[in-house]
Amino acid sequence: MATRVNGKVVTPTGVIRQGCVELDGGRITAVAEYPSVRDGHWIVPGFVDMHTHGGGGHTFTTGDAGQARQAADFHLRHGTTTLLASLVSSPFELMRAATAAFAPLVTEGVLAGIHFEGPYLSSARCGAQNPDFLRDPSTDELAELIELGDGAVRMVTLAPERDGALEAVKLLVAHRVVAAVGHTDATYDETRAAVAAGASVGTHLFNGMRPVHHREPGPVVALLDAPNVVCELVADGVHLHDGMLTFATSTAGPERAALITDAMAAAGMPDGDYELGGQAVTVAGGVARLARDGAIAGSTLTMDEALRHAVAAGIPIADAVRMAATTPARAIGLGDRLGALQVGLRADLVVLDDDLNVVRVMRGGSWVE
Repeated sequence: MATRVNGKVVTPTGVIRQGCVELDGGRITAVAEYPSVRDGHWIVPGFVDMHTHGGGGHTFTTGDAGQARQAADFHLRHGTTTLLASLVSSPFELMRAATAAFAPLVTEGVLAGIHFEGPYLSSARCGAQNPDFLRDPSTDELAELIELGDGAVRMVTLAPERDGALEAVKLLVAHRVVAAVGHTDATYDETRAAVAAGASVGTHLFNGMRPVHHREPGPVVALLDAPNVVCELVADGVHLHDGMLTFATSTAGPERAALITDAMAAAGMPDGDYELGGQAVTVAGGVARLARDGAIAGSTLTMDEALRHAVAAGIPIADAVRMAATTPARAIGLGDRLGALQVGLRADLVVLDDDLNVVRVMRGGSWVE
């Protein structure tokens, strides 16, 4: 049965102030101006979070399918209709077990895929990654995980300066898995070599990376300057100063800047003690840090909060919405199916009030209860 949702519709090309989105059979069938609409809510596409470790007290990092289902449900209520389950650096046995456990959830549509953030990362830039598990990339491990997942493995973050990294990037790309650059001490040239090999995402740009220097630009400049790379940005006011958030967005453009949460289990939960990848985390004032050294340990963000923060920082709402949905969907290879209010795409949308708080969420043409 056809459904019509009226309001201020945010499309990939701008805002229709008096608009409507028509839906039928779980798909968007029309997006048009609707002059009789007076003052409706904001209608935006369902958010796409390509980097999240958990939320609502539940985690993806242990490879537990029940936890994963509940974490995905938590983020769905905050408007995230599509997400990757991000793991952190861990032994290969856990990577295998998580792939086997999450693959059915990908088939079911609860998850859009698995993201391995590590363990092929820099010890010098490990951040909240467990240094005990860091190692050089293994094409044998990756090939086994890709085969086991049968399409479930969608992105792997690695440091391009590690031995075997370029071979790993080429293997991933050959199997239609996104290769991302992150937690890296790579030089500008090493990063450009990874991009030339097929890397197409910068994992939480600036964080866990060699900083910019005028005589050695490092990975940040190389990634911002690469026309085929989407740069992840954590818009929580903690990971990035708002000036850096808007600078990166204006440099890359909203078509190459993606809002992510990098959320861990504490998202939506009270301050207190938590765990991430076998390491103790303390959350105070909504900020998650490792107990051992105070390193930022993911975030407590949800995508609706990230959108509000980006808009408050000065990013136009149409651009911020693109960064929260359209750009990440394209970055992980789903842009032809979802991520925008466009005819033919899956009917995922979020209704927001004038303060950009979530009013209702629709996924696949059905309202989320």
